[in-house]
Amino acid sequence: MSVLIAIPARYQSSRYPGKPLVPLTGASGVARSLIERSWMAAQSVKGVDRVVVATDDERIKSASEAFGAEVIMTSSACQNGTERCAEVQEHLQGFDIVVNLQGDAPLTPSWFVEALVDALKNAPEADVATPVLRCDGAALNGFLADRKAGRVGGTTAVFDQQRRGLYFSKEVIPFTSKTYADTEDTPVFHHVGVYAYRPSALRNYPTWPVGPLEMLEGLEQLRFMENGHTVLCVEVDARDRLFWELNNPADVPRLEQMMAQMGVE
Repeated sequence: MSVLIAIPARYQSSRYPGKPLVPLTGASGVARSLIERSWMAAQSVKGVDRVVVATDDERIKSASEAFGAEVIMTSSACQNGTERCAEVQEHLQGFDIVVNLQGDAPLTPSWFVEALVDALKNAPEADVATPVLRCDGAALNGFLADRKAGRVGGTTAVFDQQRRGLYFSKEVIPFTSKTYADTEDTPVFHHVGVYAYRPSALRNYPTWPVGPLEMLEGLEQLRFMENGHTVLCVEVDARDRLFWELNNPADVPRLEQMMAQMGVE
């Protein structure tokens, strides 16, 4: 099955304008933009036929082409990365699976994406696959601390016994009153913002209205669920790899520290 990775990137962000062009300094002291590091992450995924950056901004286009990326220009009317990926699919038809590797997660391990593609191949009832990562106590306590401070530290997911998504939230769900040690497994799963779509589901996505849950949470995957489509949650193993998304300016030093610890240049 042929696989396309699209990296949606927009300049205008309510929380962090210009985020794709923000420089991140790696372990060697070399600074690369967030979009370049996301493109490098996509290039490391096995079994992918094509990688493109999807944007509506000429500054991102110029910066991406400068480091060798292929760029597909999309409409400024796109409300989220999934809509942008749907536009890419219109330009580049013929792929069996389209992966949305969001441009704010440059430390996404390649095996996360590979696991999604494999899961979608083996689950014909699923329209979308997305990774979830079991939180240890340290991660859960970090999420709770962020929420207490009024920050969104990450998205959490709950799913049924067949791993079909039941809900995704920027709140920490499910509730647990227990206190966990840093290395202890918890019942909370961190949703990693990567998606693998079947072309038919992706094609229909922009035609559906934004539902109340998507509007409240600001989570694009809820539109699939609000329209009766199965989102498969694929549990992945971090393999001691540190992982974080760049959501706020305060995340820059956190990401740089992680890259230094892992030796990411």
